Amino acid sequence: MNYVFLACQVAIALAIMHGILGAVAYLILLERKVASWIQDRIGPNRAGPHGLLQPIADGVKFILKEEFIPKNADKSLFILAPILILTPALCGFAILPWGGVLKQGSSILGYITPTNWTVTAADPSIGVLWVLAMAGLSTYGIVLGGWASGSKFSFLGGLRATAQMLSYEIPLALALMSVVLLSGSMNLNEIVRDQAHYFGHILPAWNIFIHPIAFVIFTTTVFAEANRAPFDLAECEAELVGGYHTEYSSMKFALFFLAEYFSMVTGAGVAVALFLGGWHLPYLDHLIYGHTQTAESGWLGVLLKFCVFAGKIGLFCFFYMWIRWTLPRFRFDQLMNLAWRGMIPLALADFVLTAVVVFLKQTDVPFAVQYGSLLVFLFNIGLAVAAILILSQHKRPAINERVPVPGSRYNPELARRALAVEGA
Repeated sequence: MNYVFLACQVAIALAIMHGILGAVAYLILLERKVASWIQDRIGPNRAGPHGLLQPIADGVKFILKEEFIPKNADKSLFILAPILILTPALCGFAILPWGGVLKQGSSILGYITPTNWTVTAADPSIGVLWVLAMAGLSTYGIVLGGWASGSKFSFLGGLRATAQMLSYEIPLALALMSVVLLSGSMNLNEIVRDQAHYFGHILPAWNIFIHPIAFVIFTTTVFAEANRAPFDLAECEAELVGGYHTEYSSMKFALFFLAEYFSMVTGAGVAVALFLGGWHLPYLDHLIYGHTQTAESGWLGVLLKFCVFAGKIGLFCFFYMWIRWTLPRFRFDQLMNLAWRGMIPLALADFVLTAVVVFLKQTDVPFAVQYGSLLVFLFNIGLAVAAILILSQHKRPAINERVPVPGSRYNPELARRALAVEGA
């Protein structure tokens, strides 16, 4: 029995990993199409019908391009860096709850399952900690890539990426812990199961409606952790040519992009599982099942859950691309101020208020026991209002203000004198 389950888990892990690898190639095509759509262009349309073979053409190009290692580079670390950044990205997807639970009595290749089986590559009880660990490990690949290249542009890009990722891991962890604290579990399958019902038979009990501030903070930090615009200061071409991967070419360069898009998929999957109900199909579940969707189901139910989960990930990835081609890049001081003076205090306040609600529930305060989720939501609304009021009272600093420089044509005093002379 154990060997059958182990073989099925390995098969699912390999299928999902290779499926994501194929999806990543076409996510790149989708991003180019989204960019062309937003900028009123056509986008790739030469390689294959509607450009559908463009990812294959790009892959062949990367394989055939020359492998180049700079003279001043540390060769071993230079080669190791792309591997170190891709490995955590590949491992992150393992804990995503793709298909709920295959119920007892279902058939697997003729074998009847004697117990319920969680349809995922791995189902650890510390899934949230696994997410944080993989997010932390990805920093090492970027740092090594920037330092081992022997280029000042790459080195500065690595330093920027280090400061950025370490800063944004703090609000990321606090946002995750707010959800974990209220749900009482670090297992992603349990967190998704807790969201598969309704508030008052109307509103889905998704954590985005309970922790809206945590969702906004988590989404923002996922952008920063993946070095996606507007947080791509580590690789901005206007200042650093290409950042930490400036000196990379061929498939080593491609591995950095694979890691970025893998991180996008993993981050989207975690966001869907923690905040967007996972495989829960709101409102339509009553039409399909006749009741609220449950975690346990047969093969058809597992397939439906997988499609719903994958569809939500696809929509979240589209949101990544929409934001990239809509918002301009931050300055680095704005990037760090947003983390340390904005998101960390806000995430910490949300975490503390959630802890207060959990404490009240454990001490059997009636209102907290029955309406704990409502209390957390009201606290979130209060925090949002307080943040808006504080920002509205904050004096905006002058940006690009003209400074009176003696002898300059931008000197206001000289300009006034010139106008007086012209008037006379």
